[in-house]
Amino acid sequence: MSPVPATSDSTSPAPAASAADGSPTAPPAGAAFDYQLGGPYDPPGGATTVVRDRTAPPAGRGYDVCYVNGFQTQPGESSRWLEERPDLVLRDRDGEPLADPGWPDEYLLDTSTAGKRERIADVVGPWIEGCARDGYDAVEVDNLDSHLRSEGALTAEDNEALAALLVEAAHRSGLAIAQKNAVEQSARLRALGFDFAITESCRAFDECDAAADAYPVVLDVEYTDELGRDGFTSACEGSGPAVPTILRDPELLLAGRSGHVYESCPASG
Repeated sequence: MSPVPATSDSTSPAPAASAADGSPTAPPAGAAFDYQLGGPYDPPGGATTVVRDRTAPPAGRGYDVCYVNGFQTQPGESSRWLEERPDLVLRDRDGEPLADPGWPDEYLLDTSTAGKRERIADVVGPWIEGCARDGYDAVEVDNLDSHLRSEGALTAEDNEALAALLVEAAHRSGLAIAQKNAVEQSARLRALGFDFAITESCRAFDECDAAADAYPVVLDVEYTDELGRDGFTSACEGSGPAVPTILRDPELLLAGRSGHVYESCPASG
């Protein structure tokens, strides 16, 4: 999910988190978090891990994760990809750019060859470096599961090969990297070097175990149009892996906007 950020704030960057040996670290296990892709706002009390779009400053509450759309074009940037790198945009059988059905202003990137993957990484890599310069601790690269929407043109292995390049870019920049999507590939992606996972709707679709089995830290975002408040309450009270879980509105609206929803059950399970 990749809403366009709405606003910015003036939070100053803080040094990225790292282990004693200087290697990147995952966020603290069990910590409450917020998912602010719709735009930055003052995080709710207790939320020490905050995910924001790469165009927004880090929150500076403890651990900051930078969102990057690595396998599809970001809304507002699709036309630029078509103008500057048209061959890196996946095409349908009629030769038209292939859009994500759920996000029609996002085009899938063509990860089918090593050469194209290298060129995509040459674009996304500097975004990751920018996250590090801005003071983020980690990067979340979205749409790793784009092959499922590719009408058979891409494979999981194609996307994993690009993911390996992005893992290298993150670690080279001193950032941890979160797996997003493709929960069924968690074991393989962990082996590629991903440090933790951010899942969407793993409670709603009973997928949390696969991520929790592979990673020491998993952050789960549930949505009101899927799990709902009653389901969220049950998830918080029920058994299952100890995964910090939040409930958000599907549009990830700014706090104070009509329709904004944020509820948290840290380390539920």
